[in-house]
Amino acid sequence: MNIELATLMDHFYKLMWPMLRISALLMTAPIFSLNALNVRIRILFGLALTVMVYPLYDWPVIDPLSGMGLLEMANQITLGVLMGLTLQVVVAAVLVAGQTISNSVGLSMATLIDPNTGNVPVLSQFLIILSTLIFIGLGGHALLIGMVIDSFSTMPIGKSLLSASAWTGLAAWSSMMFLGALLTALPVVVTMLFINMGLGITTRAAPALNIFSVGFPALLLAGFAIMIMSLPSMGARIQWLWLQGLQQVNQLLGIA
Repeated sequence: MNIELATLMDHFYKLMWPMLRISALLMTAPIFSLNALNVRIRILFGLALTVMVYPLYDWPVIDPLSGMGLLEMANQITLGVLMGLTLQVVVAAVLVAGQTISNSVGLSMATLIDPNTGNVPVLSQFLIILSTLIFIGLGGHALLIGMVIDSFSTMPIGKSLLSASAWTGLAAWSSMMFLGALLTALPVVVTMLFINMGLGITTRAAPALNIFSVGFPALLLAGFAIMIMSLPSMGARIQWLWLQGLQQVNQLLGIA
């Protein structure tokens, strides 16, 4: 009976290490971290992935109550969280792009309560839904699962977490939150800038004209028209951002 218990504990300790990395990823990655997927679904999904990964690799036996075990637990959780947060930069870029467009068009006061991102403008919520559909259409969820499975060969359990160059790459990648937002919102923002300049010239030419009664509806209609025409380019930019995010995860994990 003692031998059976020892064998069971041995398998439990081996199963725990991939479970930590996978669970941390599911708690932070786009799609998987949505509140629509409650904790029970995430636990079952993480356990199913762990059981499938378990026969593929040789797992070390590390006592989780020892100093080395506690350090390894922190390493696995940190690695899973960083994988998810790397892709969350894309979500943040889309959110900032929507806020920028809303301010330009005049819809900054039209907001929705998003349980995942908080109080966001309507256009930001629209772009987030669009980016989610693009991510699923690219098969990003399947690619992400494949990456975390391959990561156990490139960054096995017991290996040091990340090199200095990996941390530098993550810090540089965080700037994509603002660069990606600028590139996504640029067509609408630049066009609205020229329209505002035209309204300013009109105000100087005809001071008696009530520009607020004319300008606000004009900005709103022009903004919607420009955004509809810019949707193909914005969708292509969001797709590029997702591909860059997945490539960044590959570099983080050392996957060729």
